[in-house]
Amino acid sequence: MSKAVKLRKGLDIKLLGEADKVKSDLEQPSIVALKPADFHGLVPKVVIKPGDKVKRGEVVFYDKYNKDVKWVSPVSGTMEELVRGAKRKILEVRIKTDGSDDVVQVNPVDPASASREDVKKMMLDNGLWPFIKQRPIDVVADPSVTPKAIFISAFDSAPLAPDMDFVLHGQDQDFQHGLNALAKLTDGKVYLTLNGKVPADKAFQNAKNVELNKISGKHPAGNVGTQIHHINPIDKGEYVFTVGPQDVVTIGKFFAEGKFDPVRIVALTGSEAKNRKYFRTILGAQVAPMLKNNLVTDNVRVVSGNALTGDKIDKDGFVGFYDSQVTILPEGDEYKFFLTKGWLGPGLDKYSSHRLFPTWLLNKKKYRLDTNMNGEERGFVVTGEMEKVLPFDILPMQLIKAIMTNDIDAMEALGIYEIAPEDFALCEYVCTSKIAIQEKVREGLDTIQEECM
Repeated sequence: MSKAVKLRKGLDIKLLGEADKVKSDLEQPSIVALKPADFHGLVPKVVIKPGDKVKRGEVVFYDKYNKDVKWVSPVSGTMEELVRGAKRKILEVRIKTDGSDDVVQVNPVDPASASREDVKKMMLDNGLWPFIKQRPIDVVADPSVTPKAIFISAFDSAPLAPDMDFVLHGQDQDFQHGLNALAKLTDGKVYLTLNGKVPADKAFQNAKNVELNKISGKHPAGNVGTQIHHINPIDKGEYVFTVGPQDVVTIGKFFAEGKFDPVRIVALTGSEAKNRKYFRTILGAQVAPMLKNNLVTDNVRVVSGNALTGDKIDKDGFVGFYDSQVTILPEGDEYKFFLTKGWLGPGLDKYSSHRLFPTWLLNKKKYRLDTNMNGEERGFVVTGEMEKVLPFDILPMQLIKAIMTNDIDAMEALGIYEIAPEDFALCEYVCTSKIAIQEKVREGLDTIQEECM
């Protein structure tokens, strides 16, 4: 039975720099990259060497600890470079495109009439499985697990988030094919959650083989973790799979055409971008073509993802595997005179979730915020602020303290199995301690995975 959930907690950070509803095609990038760091806990085993030719859809590396899970090349070309970091850790697998678009072709399959094992094997063999993430722990899904449900969020409520109705418009058939394939992976339901504030695109509204639910409220209403918590919560020993809307389309196109389709629509957002719009590019593309002659100033931070949970990348870096957004923010590394822009300033251009500045009276004002933390890490004290922005029936302060003290029993009792780092992004933003709470959550999940699963 469908549900309509209205959240009372949360926070919308009104940043300047939303993307215009315009789609623009980028030329095929000269180089793309797969970044193992996008997949927490992955130890990749690369099967090609620099100089080797590779087809679009051909396996590039697999998981050392689960050889069935493979990653494929989004383009045809040549293995350009294996970028390594400390202790020879693989940071990027770079592939130079050759323009030929030579692709691995398999026979199309109707997932509605295929068996679960056939659907799973096709997804594993052809690089589709990494699009599926798993709760608890928030990692690439374990193919040996049968989830009790699969969740897809049809909207994103993060700051400057792309409009998924606009992104998926006209892709109804491929989206439905993807839903049919995902439905084979679970004995339970596939939940598709819509934004209760606005009408959804027909690709979502007319979706079959799913249960449609609506959720409304401030961010993190669009987070899949929030939706799981309010619609079908996770208990210890249970698993839920999650998939992004564009990833569902990629899965559906493969089953319909028998080819890996790497097309991605990425929204360029942020106050420091001049021409902000939606770019049609491919998985793992460089951001440089989007940024060329398109920055207000050179002193910017380029973020793959949104301002709360995204990863900092270079100006010639690559879009993250799961990201549909690139955010350009002022770097915030300049000193501010304390009487005007600093801690004694009137704050007429500042935003505060605590209503410290008079700008809270201007509800519709949008802000040009930089990355300055405005302070250093300090004592982790009870303020009551995290509880105001986390729409979960858990105690966030106590859970974080249990993680920091490595108290596994308390972590389990306080709901660690339900959360992911992104669910605590707002808690990190409003917390006066300046502690990297998302990192603490990840450490807690790693402990639970190692000791309890």
